[in-house]
Amino acid sequence: MDTPLDIPTFQQRLTTHSLGRRFEYQESVGSTQDLARSLAQAGAPEGTVVFAEEQTAGRGRLGRGWESPPRQNIYLTLVLRPPAAALRKLSMLAPLAIAEAVEDETGLTPDIKWPNDVLLGERKLAGVLIDTQTAGEEVYALLGLGVNVNLQAARHPQIAAIATSLREELGRAVAREPLLTQLLGRLEQLYEALLAGDSPYQAWRSRLVTLGQTVNVRHGDTTESGLAEDVDEEGALLLRRSNGTLIALDAGEVTLTG
Repeated sequence: MDTPLDIPTFQQRLTTHSLGRRFEYQESVGSTQDLARSLAQAGAPEGTVVFAEEQTAGRGRLGRGWESPPRQNIYLTLVLRPPAAALRKLSMLAPLAIAEAVEDETGLTPDIKWPNDVLLGERKLAGVLIDTQTAGEEVYALLGLGVNVNLQAARHPQIAAIATSLREELGRAVAREPLLTQLLGRLEQLYEALLAGDSPYQAWRSRLVTLGQTVNVRHGDTTESGLAEDVDEEGALLLRRSNGTLIALDAGEVTLTG
């Protein structure tokens, strides 16, 4: 299904108050994150969505590229202007919204690999990239989301062994419009709840497949190994080293080792 997004259908289905009401559609961009940053700096309202059919320089966490073939998947960046106290919870909120939207729309049950990769089985379905900028009391956050909807991973050797898509899991092409509206609806529900004081922590934690696993966690130039014992309410991974000490890691790249 390599057809462009049906924008009238998407807009008719959209039930949100603000998320996606300003919808910047692009056939091709370097990165939705870069365009959204420019719009945010120019004063774009909260809820602005930049959506692209193709990214020529898409990227994921830790500077990695994000495979972005045209007219197959969901590539978007959402502009939010949260209070500074809510920023750390966004890394829980975003993958949780993806997982819940996919479950509602398809019946599949995604897991989350700490901190915010969305998996089906052991393969990556979706990723999240969050950039934040603060200037005095002014804060904006860019939530970059990439969801593999109709990707055929075998056509992309560099990710064939680690990626999946809704099409591959269901055995059929999947319309993007209902999933996109469901995703924005879930994001808005969770975001409004967060602003009202309700943390996504428990629901996010319940989907984490990392917990209880022996892992390597690379953060910066160092690697820590041990048992992924738990996560705290700010989203940090609590890692029990082999010598018995417990450390909290705010972010990193996890590799399961046993």
